[in-house]
Amino acid sequence: MSIGSFALTGALPLFRNPLCCGQNRFPDRERYQKAFAGVFERQYYNNNGPLHEQLEVRLQTFFGVRHVICTSNAMLGLMVTLDALQLRGKVIVPAFVHPGTIQALLWAGLEPVWCDVDQRTHHIDIAQVVALIDEGASAILAVNLWGGVCEVTQLQQIADAHGIRLIFDSAHAFGCTLPAGRVGGFGDAEIFSFHEDMILGSGDGGCIATHNDELALRARSIRPSYGLEHPVRIVRVANARLSEAQAAIALMNLDDFHTHQAHNCALRAAYIRGFSSGIEGVTLHEPLGVIQSNWQQLIVIIDPLVYGLSRDQLLEVLAAENVYARRGFPQGVHLGAAGNLPNASYLYASCLELPLGAQVTTMDVERLCDLLARIHCEASSLRSLE
Repeated sequence: MSIGSFALTGALPLFRNPLCCGQNRFPDRERYQKAFAGVFERQYYNNNGPLHEQLEVRLQTFFGVRHVICTSNAMLGLMVTLDALQLRGKVIVPAFVHPGTIQALLWAGLEPVWCDVDQRTHHIDIAQVVALIDEGASAILAVNLWGGVCEVTQLQQIADAHGIRLIFDSAHAFGCTLPAGRVGGFGDAEIFSFHEDMILGSGDGGCIATHNDELALRARSIRPSYGLEHPVRIVRVANARLSEAQAAIALMNLDDFHTHQAHNCALRAAYIRGFSSGIEGVTLHEPLGVIQSNWQQLIVIIDPLVYGLSRDQLLEVLAAENVYARRGFPQGVHLGAAGNLPNASYLYASCLELPLGAQVTTMDVERLCDLLARIHCEASSLRSLE
């Protein structure tokens, strides 16, 4: 096909309706109305209502942890955790990370210390973590990306050896399983997201999972939770309670978790088939460190010298076709930081998320893979349009 078939040149978009990233999973109308009828009948919308409490108990069982503290979003969950741990000084954090993770550190008065990531796994580089620990370091904040997990055992050994805390930002890892168990019970705490992009969505929301009784009590006080039997003294509150409406949607999506996981897996299989003929310059990222992923993101790495277009040039061509792929992270928060962070810089420039979720079908994936192949074939002509 010629370059004139592309929407960027004035042709009709390949997709009539937008094809978007994110899980975007919402219960059907009948279940939604039934759940919300109870909320309206009780006239209890916030302040740790019965659905909120039910969700926390069910998640404790799901993760296999002593405590789950639900919050209105994941960033507030991380902020509450950092404050509850009473950390001071420096926190070692991967340089390839969502800006919200860094905002939470700054809110807690902590100094992020950038650690480069492994180019293959996209996770924090274990060898560099050790070199960055000094007397000012109080914690390691590792991030589990794209349905995979970090080297949790080695990170725990490092944290224990240096007497510092270990926290996992597990927004991408809900329901993932390691040989040592399901994600949720590692480190001092793990933070999860219920954003609509995630497999367990509630519009927005999040939770803290931990075995630590003292941390849980402080976190509930900071959130806050009215009616605590043994309140503790805290410096500030975060007003981070999850509403009954959010809890209702999260509970329904928790019921459907395995169905959604299977749908994600089927879509990923369709991408693998679509890439099997070989699209030069596009490499599919495999979630690592798990025996079972949630498959909630489809990540590829774009090599501009081989594919013919940069990641950002490809985004522009895809958007014209009504395909709203996106960068791995919206901002390179490490850019301008002191130190050598080549892998984070490489991934920031080359990482691309392709649509996968409730609104995506296997036929959509097949058409998108064909489109990516055609773009590669016409890359030189498409570059000339700039």
